[in-house]
Amino acid sequence: MLEEQGIARAGHGARWLERVLAETLEALTRRGEATARELTTEVPELGVKLTFGEGKTWAGTMGVSTRVLFLLATEGLIVRARPLGTWVSGQYRWATTKSWLGRLLPKVGRDEACADLLNRYLRGFGPATMTDVRWWTGWTARLATTALAAVGAVEVRLAEGTGFVLPDDLDRSDEPEGWVALLPGLDPTVMGWKERAWYLGDHGAELFDRNGNAGPTVWADGRVVGGWTQTAEGDVVVELLENVDLRTRKAIDAERERLRIWLGDMRLKPRFRTPLERTLANS
Repeated sequence: MLEEQGIARAGHGARWLERVLAETLEALTRRGEATARELTTEVPELGVKLTFGEGKTWAGTMGVSTRVLFLLATEGLIVRARPLGTWVSGQYRWATTKSWLGRLLPKVGRDEACADLLNRYLRGFGPATMTDVRWWTGWTARLATTALAAVGAVEVRLAEGTGFVLPDDLDRSDEPEGWVALLPGLDPTVMGWKERAWYLGDHGAELFDRNGNAGPTVWADGRVVGGWTQTAEGDVVVELLENVDLRTRKAIDAERERLRIWLGDMRLKPRFRTPLERTLANS
């Protein structure tokens, strides 16, 4: 993109980028914390605009700073620091990893990193199918298979087919007592698997937006049974998408009231609106 749009000479794009990366890291090290705009005063190239999607409805421009800062972050050299304004602000400062954590991140080989990542995923979400693993990680089938072998994952039989768990997670669990929960949007519990019918049923269209972001959900005994939102007046309102027994209904009402009291004067403003959440908010 740098070469195609005349920002760097042909054949010199990589060199241009390496220089800007180094200068940006040096500037951030001197400042301690800085926004992209502040860094641009020291590294003018960060203010250069890249165009994309020419002729398309989604065409637009993007500052070089966006790509440069994300590259430095994925290399583990910088991290997002404090937001500008409130904690829900979409703008934030950057800091070097060393200044923020007190040390640089350790160097980890790819195979070790993949095994560690999969181990953490299965620890939290196992059993998971191969489809789940590949969706959550973005890996190829070969890489997923290699990582599963590296962590010693064990095959188990699920209603949906074959799943995988860690070798120390084979004991049967006791049947839990009845429980309910009102979980927020993007909660990892509802976003942890690709194949979701076993806990989501056919409610996905109402509880997810078009980009696949989960909205607030109501859970009962391990299944999603509805959604919720907070009104402008502070009330927590629930819409059930399945029939539940009286005990569960009372438990949901109690949890709804507990959440209303806990939130108090705080008002939630969903960044990702789902069909059901919009309906509840406007009712």
